[in-house]
Amino acid sequence: MVERVDSQASVVDGTAWRDFCHSLERAGAIVLERSQNDPLERAEGFRYLTRMLRCGLERYVEYADPLAPVFYRPVHETQKFGVDNPDSYYQMASLRGDCEYLIRGQRGSIHYLSLGTYYGDYGRPGRSGCGGLVEASQLEISPDGSFTLQVSQQQKPGNWLPMDPDTTALIVRQNFLDKASEEIAKLTIEIVGQPSSPRPLDAARFAESLRSAGQFVGGTADYFLKWSELWMENPNELREHAVGVKQAAHGDPNIFFYMGYWALQADEALLIEADPPLCDYWNFQLCNHWLESGDYRYYPVDINQHTAVYHADGSFTLVVAHQNPGLPNWIDTTGHQRGGMGLRWVKAANHPQPRTRVVKLNSLMSQGLSV
Repeated sequence: MVERVDSQASVVDGTAWRDFCHSLERAGAIVLERSQNDPLERAEGFRYLTRMLRCGLERYVEYADPLAPVFYRPVHETQKFGVDNPDSYYQMASLRGDCEYLIRGQRGSIHYLSLGTYYGDYGRPGRSGCGGLVEASQLEISPDGSFTLQVSQQQKPGNWLPMDPDTTALIVRQNFLDKASEEIAKLTIEIVGQPSSPRPLDAARFAESLRSAGQFVGGTADYFLKWSELWMENPNELREHAVGVKQAAHGDPNIFFYMGYWALQADEALLIEADPPLCDYWNFQLCNHWLESGDYRYYPVDINQHTAVYHADGSFTLVVAHQNPGLPNWIDTTGHQRGGMGLRWVKAANHPQPRTRVVKLNSLMSQGLSV
């Protein structure tokens, strides 16, 4: 009771707001201390914090009530983090492990659809991971494309998605192969056995929400910068991403990641070669220093199994370069000198290691890359 009274008082006297603003100031120091003295990288860093602020306010203030859940988009074209996938349509809803929920959906035609329950939060102490996952191929779907999915700790007949007792969120991943021709699944969520209207704003609860949103900004920036800084030790290589790290970051258990950090001079290109496995989906993407995907709305910063051009033997070669070399599978650095990169195999029969090498841009035509 004392803590609740203190939280209420912090709203009344403005302490909650001042603390929130101080948390943003501390996040700004992360940008200054852990990036190059480069105008583009610094500008993107501060923009990244504004994006994380929007995301944090949506997650912890606007859509935070697990008793009145609603799907929203935490990651999209102008709000990105953690090597977000340009092919993915992400959705999220707040949950509580001791409640039960019902999802109603229309399957659509999108290539891959998964729904997972998650506990914990990256950038904050405590256990974090996936409590349960179900994908479209595991669902019973009516001929008209409709389905329902029960979400609870206790197993239910039919379509069921398990939760951990500490579950806080549901994350939906929908992956396109071809955005021009595929339709996303349409989803709604409701709580079972309780009124679904939002509770009136409570001062004590709002103080905690504001605190969490502020912590999210700096905590998320710090968390993913540690990935960048680790990969920078072996530039222009793709290495297996540790399973435990992926789980803690609320990844899809079906995804096997190779991650790395690229850095190229103006006259250099990075070649990525691989023999893709039998899998449901694969893609490669380029990111900036903050691990935001490049602006895939306007530039070729990613490629997947549908858009790639292959060699006669089924392998592929991707070309990361500052300018178009006139070859297939070009990935544009969009004015950046360095950043993160990632390759995903989804539901793959095996996980072949991609091969990387840096070459001079003017030598590319002698590398035998034409297909």
